[in-house]
Amino acid sequence: MSERETRIRSTLTTYFPMLIAILSLCASIYSGYLYGRFLDIIQRNVGRVEDMKTCKEIIEAYFLVKAKAGSIMASGERDRAGNAASNTTSADQIEGVNAVAKLAALGTYLANLRGDAVRGRYTQLSLQVEKIVREARHTPLADLNKVFEPADLIFSELNDDCVKTAKASPM
Repeated sequence: MSERETRIRSTLTTYFPMLIAILSLCASIYSGYLYGRFLDIIQRNVGRVEDMKTCKEIIEAYFLVKAKAGSIMASGERDRAGNAASNTTSADQIEGVNAVAKLAALGTYLANLRGDAVRGRYTQLSLQVEKIVREARHTPLADLNKVFEPADLIFSELNDDCVKTAKASPM
């Protein structure tokens, strides 16, 4: 072996493992970066899915409030038609109050994930439906849609916000 070949072999023996170590380090850094991005995507997606489930639940709660208010209104009409001045709390009234409470709780949860403007709208919605259910016994059933018009407008805006959030990309 010549001196040149020995020097090349010595240089390769020294620098080749260093090159492999540097490439391995770069691959490890890149792998860590990809892992971090993947973890971030998963966390955002989990939050988005939770948001979507809560949006679905608040939609169900809102329409349950409407159904219970209609039921209370019908019950009140029956009482008025029979000239019975019933001051007892019916099961529908209790369920209506519970439905309002569930709507308010879900609204509070969603509002905490959004800005102050949305928080105010959820508060307005909760107060509006609470008032409707409280006064439902003395409201004619025919006025159900009329009474719910302001709440329906607020709910529609908030539902659009939920849809916008659900469509948001997890990236």
